[in-house]
Amino acid sequence: MEKQAMRTIAQNKKAYHDYFVEESMEAGIELCGTEVKSLRAGKVNLKDAWCSVVQGELLINGMHISPYEHGNVFNRDPMRVRRLLMHRREILRLYGLVKQAGYSLIPLSLYFKGSMVKVQVGLCKGKKLYDKRQDLAARAAKRDIERAMKNNR
Repeated sequence: MEKQAMRTIAQNKKAYHDYFVEESMEAGIELCGTEVKSLRAGKVNLKDAWCSVVQGELLINGMHISPYEHGNVFNRDPMRVRRLLMHRREILRLYGLVKQAGYSLIPLSLYFKGSMVKVQVGLCKGKKLYDKRQDLAARAAKRDIERAMKNNR
């Protein structure tokens, strides 16, 4: 089987700042034609998006896909709730973890895999304020070390 090309459309950097990502998995997404054309132009925002399980279906809420400029009556509501495609067994396992352990389902990235649009969904646990500060301090220290190493050459 040949390897399919992956092209990233958008990443949710805020998710990595606000959550610890315990596990991630790939899901398909149900879109209409003009939404796919808008995604090819890169007009999507994942910043405030989250996933929920309703009646055994995995749904993505708060994802904004801008209307396609050349579309007409076929353009859909940019903030509509979209269905994610996963096996029922996986959805039920995620639902159990979200209900019991206090996890959240957060979309981490959106990408093309071949001609299909895929979403990487993360099983995340919220960070406290001191965790966020600690991460920022570690990142700043790493950046300072790299800068010092570069200047010493």
